Amino acid sequence: MDFNYKEYRKHLDELMADNKTTGPNQDDWLVDYARLNIQRMKRWENTWQPEEKQEELLLSIETPMTWLTLTEGWCGDAAQIIPIIDKLAQVNPLIEHKLVLRDENPALMDKFLTDGARAIPKTIFIDTETQLIYGSWGPRPRPARDLLKTLMDKKELPKEAIYSHLHAWYARDKGNHTAREFLQHLAEALVRREAGTPINS
Repeated sequence: MDFNYKEYRKHLDELMADNKTTGPNQDDWLVDYARLNIQRMKRWENTWQPEEKQEELLLSIETPMTWLTLTEGWCGDAAQIIPIIDKLAQVNPLIEHKLVLRDENPALMDKFLTDGARAIPKTIFIDTETQLIYGSWGPRPRPARDLLKTLMDKKELPKEAIYSHLHAWYARDKGNHTAREFLQHLAEALVRREAGTPINS
């Protein structure tokens, strides 16, 4: 089953009304984290907008594309990133943004691992007409990835504190690196599509 962003948000809200989140793990701490993620998504929905140059790139797309994002409601990175991706998609009516749940789509997820891990969110760039894949992006911007690795390598902080630092970075960055890196990967995918060289057949 796939969702558009509004459907995905409604699904998360409905689950949360029953004190639940997506996926098989319904531990209290994970549900609490999913509740916090809903607030994070609302913040980006209300505050973030693409820049004019970013809109120009998106409007240069003249044939239909599908952006397929693997996600889960409990994923903190997804909460910080997916609202921005969806706002980028909204710029051009030829772009359709669909979301699917990682744990319901393991075969698809396993084609887009990050260092061998099922890291999310992961967005796949697909030619809507041919269904060929021309690229992907995720699970987080490089500075966030580097910060997380540095903190984990030091082994000085508990996991909860490490992720607090990560989310503080997202708040300071205001979506800048997310949008910039996402669009860079999109531009590379568009070049591959124009050249007729998908990353799969």
